[in-house]
Amino acid sequence: MTLFRERADVSVRPAVGEDDHSVARIQMDAWRAHHGSLLGPDVLDQLDVEAVRDQWERAITEPPTAGRHVLVACQGAQVVGLAALAPADDGAEVVALEVDPDHQRSGHGSRLLAACVDLAREAGHTHLQTWVLDRDEARTGFLASAGLGPDGARRELGISADETGLTRTVNEHRWVAEI
Repeated sequence: MTLFRERADVSVRPAVGEDDHSVARIQMDAWRAHHGSLLGPDVLDQLDVEAVRDQWERAITEPPTAGRHVLVACQGAQVVGLAALAPADDGAEVVALEVDPDHQRSGHGSRLLAACVDLAREAGHTHLQTWVLDRDEARTGFLASAGLGPDGARRELGISADETGLTRTVNEHRWVAEI
């Protein structure tokens, strides 16, 4: 007797030029869902979606340096997540990792992070790092469960809060792992 087992059609692949719209939308939706209270709706509303899409298109089709990768997570044919990996001073850095809020907690983030680790190892890196905004408990929980931890490094980002040009700062903390 043969048992039928349903299998999810999920994957991670290198991004292609046609993914730029999906990648930009996912990033914007994820930022609104997870960073809206920290960054503020005024900052998020000022973001130029077309400029974000243009940046992703260039990152995908014309990476600025060797060793940069943009990956997408797919559920079937639908792009539901993204990751970007770049060389760093002492290893590789995950510069972006976002999953569409409607598709989170389905393993897409874990698959993307694992693919980043594989690419970093293939390039000969022994360390992986990423930066996490203050109060992002979901991301810190995810990273901790994947074996990353804070190393004490912190950086401040200046964010223009409104049309008056006033700037406020938010903090990011570096999380690292040996791979």
